[in-house]
Formats: sequence, C-alpha cells, structure tokens
Amino acid sequence: MAEEKEKKKVVALLSGGLDSQLAVRMMQEQGFDVSAVAIKTPFCDFDCGRGCGFEIRERADDLNVNLKTVYLGDEYIEMLKHPKHGIGAGFNPCVDCRTMMFDAAKKHMEEIGAEFIISGEVLGQRPMSQHAPALHIIENESNLKGKIVRPLSAGLLPPSDAEKDGLIKRENLGMIRGRQRKIQMKMAKEYGIENPPNAGGGCLLTEPQFGIKAKDLFDHVETPSINEIDLLKIGRHFRLDEETKFVVGRNKDENEMIKALALPGDILLEAKDYVGPVSILRGKNAKSHVQFASSVTLRYSDAPKTEQSIVSVKNGDSTQEISSECAEEQSYINFRM
Repeated sequence: MAEEKEKKKVVALLSGGLDSQLAVRMMQEQGFDVSAVAIKTPFCDFDCGRGCGFEIRERADDLNVNLKTVYLGDEYIEMLKHPKHGIGAGFNPCVDCRTMMFDAAKKHMEEIGAEFIISGEVLGQRPMSQHAPALHIIENESNLKGKIVRPLSAGLLPPSDAEKDGLIKRENLGMIRGRQRKIQMKMAKEYGIENPPNAGGGCLLTEPQFGIKAKDLFDHVETPSINEIDLLKIGRHFRLDEETKFVVGRNKDENEMIKALALPGDILLEAKDYVGPVSILRGKNAKSHVQFASSVTLRYSDAPKTEQSIVSVKNGDSTQEISSECAEEQSYINFRM
C-alpha cells in the first residue's frame, strides 16, 4: 500500500469564538493538519470566565487540534503605553494587539513547519481591526505578508501566497462581510458545532467603562504591574488625587480578591459591625484619605446612614478602629470613575 501523503500544516489563532472554530473546520475540510495557538493577555484571559475563551481547551478538543497557549504579559503592557495605531472606543489597541498575536502565531508556524496562519476574522465585523486597511497593516507589521488566510472572508480579500501556490482554491473560501451571523450559524449547524457561542469578545479593554479605569491607571503609573491591572477588574474605583486610588468591593468574592491583592503600604477598610465591602486605599497619600474612605466604605455597607459606626482600618500588621458617619453621595461621586 502506498504511504498516505502527509498533510500540510497550518496554524490557527483560536479565540474559542464561533468564527475561529469555523475557520479551523474549513481548513480541516480542505485536508490541512491544523494546530491552534491561543493568546492570553492581562486583559483577555480565557480562564477568566468572561466569555472570551468559551472553554477554549474543550473547543480545541472538539476540533481535534493541538493547542498551544501563549501569554503576552510585560510586552503587552509596554505596547499599551504607546500603541502605534491608537485605541478604540474603550482602551483597546486592536491593531497593535492583533499584530502581537499574529507575531506569536508566526513563531509557532516556524517551529512546526506550517504553511500559513488562519484566523476567524471577518471583513467589516470589527470597526477598528477588521476593515481592509487594518488587515493589511496587521499583515505587514507582523511580517506575514501573504502568509495569513482569513477563510471566512478570503474570497473578498487579495490572494494569499497559499492561494497563489495552489494550496487552497478561492471557490473554497468564504465571502462573509459585516456583523450579521446568519451564514456562520448555518455553517455551525453543517459542521456539527453544538451550542455555538454568542458574538462578542472577552477583552476587557473593549468595554468603555473598563477603558476609563485602564486609561486612568496608565495616566498615573508609568508601567502598571499585573497586580494593579488585576485590581482594575474588580470593585468601584475612585481617583482621590494624583497619587491615590480607592477601590470598594461590590460583593463577597471581590472583597476576598481585594484582600488577596493588597500590597505592603495598602490600607484595607471594613465596617466592623455590619455587612459591607472591603475597601482598599493605595498610593503615596493613602493615609491622608482614611477618614474619607471610611465614610464611603460605610455608605456601601448596611450601617445606619444617620449614625456613627466603627470602621476597621488595617495598615500592614497594625489595625485601628475609627468612628465615622456614612458619606453623602455628593461628597464622593465626582471621584468615582
């Protein structure tokens, strides 16, 4: 018997969303051996439960592809300080972000000897990074000119090297454009993809409200730490002065996370006798804001609004108790982000 011809390899950027799954299925249907790369960043973590990963490891298993995860940490934070191509409606540097992702996929492509990289991008679906000029910029700046195939929309895009070399044919490529998902849902049914995830990314930076908090952090800290970024993801945030942040927990889980994220020099506050938030003061002038922070902490607790109550204030190994009244909303609302 003649030996089976070895399949040519491709690398897929797998987000876990429906479009990237369909891109994988399309290439598998055309006889390619697909390997997947999933990207984690401090703001888009497919283990975070926010929907960006949609149980990505299970998705990879369903697709029968090997999965490599790549974490973009410090280099991602550095990029965010001065994104070359700007930010979107939130604090999202989508073009620069996608370039970094494709660069990571390129390394894997070279490691395994793959022919090209695929993604689930759809022409016109995302306003910042999925219009034709942005796709061209991403391809050039990741040094992947001709090496990226976007199977769902490739019939509307210039031919890739794979198409020119006859590895793929234009008639087998999609011509999807825009934000409607009717075609993708039909394809999901044909490919047997059960419970296809809803549209929408899980990147926190695309959320306008989170973007306000992220921009504030980068405006006040030269190079934010992962700890500072993790604190952005929880609580009500207040900017008290150029040096001081104040964050108030919204539920039991956030209270525990605030305690876990507290660093030496941070001040933790909590109503002594009533159910309520754990709050954290962070910054050079934190001590000068303890009385104010105590009153706001009480405001968000079950403490009586018209009486003095006790707040426990922990700073390092020392704990003191101070008496305070609940803050009036007008006294703190202008500080809230």
